[in-house]
Parts: sequence; C-alpha cells; structure tokens
Amino acid sequence: MKTLYLIGGTMGVGKTAVCQQLKKDLPQSVFLDGDWCWDSDPFQVIEETKLMVMDNICHLLNNFLACSAYKNVIFCWVMHQQTIIDTIINSLHTENCTVKCVSLIANEQSLRERLEQDVAAGIRSMDVIEKSISRMPLYQKINTTKIDTNGKTIQMVADEIKHTKGRNK
Repeated sequence: MKTLYLIGGTMGVGKTAVCQQLKKDLPQSVFLDGDWCWDSDPFQVIEETKLMVMDNICHLLNNFLACSAYKNVIFCWVMHQQTIIDTIINSLHTENCTVKCVSLIANEQSLRERLEQDVAAGIRSMDVIEKSISRMPLYQKINTTKIDTNGKTIQMVADEIKHTKGRNK
C-alpha cells in the first residue's frame, strides 16, 4: 500500500524543509512542491493559471501514484482552503493508498521571524509576511491534522507527520 502525504501550511511555516526530510526518511519516496508547477515570471494568479496549476499537480501526483518505484508520495503547497484539498484528492487515483492530510502551523512571532530571515536572505519579498500571517486562521477551518512547528526541529516535525493517521478512499 502506498501513502500519499498532503502537507499544507502558510508561506514560511517549513513545508518544503519538512518534506525534503520526509523524502530522506521514507523508503521509495518522491516529493513534489506545488509551487514548482507554476513557477513563472511574472507570477500571475488568474483563473487560467489556477486551473493550470491544479491540472499540473494532479497529473504529476497521479503519475507518481501509478509508478511502482514509489511507495511514499509527498506533496506540499499552501492549501489554505478545504476545496483545494478536496479537488486534489478527488482528482487522484488513490485506490490502495493511504492519504495523510496535514497542516503545519506556527504562532505569529515564529512565522514572522522565519519570513524576515528569508527576506534578509533575498529568498522572499517583504509583502509575503503580512500575506502569510493573514492566512494563518484559515488552517483551523480545514479537515487536516494540525502540527505545531513552534520550537521544533525539522526532524521532529517530520517524525510527527510519519505517525499521523491516514485515511483510505
């Protein structure tokens, strides 16, 4: 049986770092970051690109799920609305697959500090801080396992994710 990990969280909460750790920890794993599916310049969030990114994500995830080389498929993206998660899950072939839906959360101070470090390093722009903080409450409203990342190492968070309960379709 395969396991599909859907890891959500606001920008700067540590999704990519944790998923990279999971990729190392879990046997026969593959990792997809949803941001890679529409990395463009200029970055445009319009109806056409939103439909395109969902199609790209679901196509790649279905290919990973169908490939016998992989037992663990790891995906991360902001996923701040239940409809995003539902659309992805309903578009995937998850027969004989356990699906684990997790949202990484942090308090405002930790999130602000992480994002300010990224801004100082030139990884993110300053406007992402308020955008990310404003999305924090949305994660309490969706049907996922919440994992608080405050004061935890990447390995600690990855270990918690590995031990979450999943569901079968």
